[in-house]
Amino acid sequence: MEIIIQPDSQQASQIAARIVARLVREKPHAVLGFATGNTPLQLYRNLAVVHGDTGLDFSDVTSFNLDEYIGIPRAHPSSFHSYMWAHLFSHINMPKERINIPDGMAGDIPAACRKYEQAIRTAGGIDIQILGLGTNGHIGFNEPSSSLSSRTRIKTLTDDSRLTAGPGFGGQENVPNHVITMGLGTIMDAKMCLLLAFGKKKAAAVARMVEGPVTAMVPGSVLQMHPRTVLILDKDAAAELKMADYYNWVRDHKPDWQKY
Repeated sequence: MEIIIQPDSQQASQIAARIVARLVREKPHAVLGFATGNTPLQLYRNLAVVHGDTGLDFSDVTSFNLDEYIGIPRAHPSSFHSYMWAHLFSHINMPKERINIPDGMAGDIPAACRKYEQAIRTAGGIDIQILGLGTNGHIGFNEPSSSLSSRTRIKTLTDDSRLTAGPGFGGQENVPNHVITMGLGTIMDAKMCLLLAFGKKKAAAVARMVEGPVTAMVPGSVLQMHPRTVLILDKDAAAELKMADYYNWVRDHKPDWQKY
């Protein structure tokens, strides 16, 4: 893992945007994996600004989202379809036909999951998978105890995840119990994983993920085994890392060609 610690989420998100923008410039047919939630919002705003200011071209980019709730229509204001169009797709020139988000209204969920896996393979695999981190250590909606080799599938949400999502649904009782999510094995197939985590409430999960054992009880810890994972943290999310000084030293002494 490469750990990049920044003073705040704004500066962290700017670095993340530079990483994504560099890939799109160097590989116009890049395949991007997108996450939702509060954490990547600044990243998506930055990408929209870069697109508007410099003409960063997304016309040949393909995207796959991590997850979607089961049983709510795409037009629901709390669906991840709605989130992505509101915060990114309406602001860049990515063609609709290149956008892939799991279908939570599919009649045959297992078949839809297999189709999603095949679509990722057909596209050539994901170049950068953007990730957030749950306070319980989940990535995507791979809740604790998820198989470290799991593929895209149906997953039952924990009470904590439903509580977190509650405000968007007018209360926890209205949050769906199930989602479709990329599995940990699917995420690990990405050529690069780019994980963002901000705020003190993420500090314990970050420390367990980075410096603890690889365990299904902290699903994000599987990224310790990924050949190219970049974690971009603000100082609050990094507060419980025992080796934070070393991570900072490594970043400060990288050769120029390795810097973002």
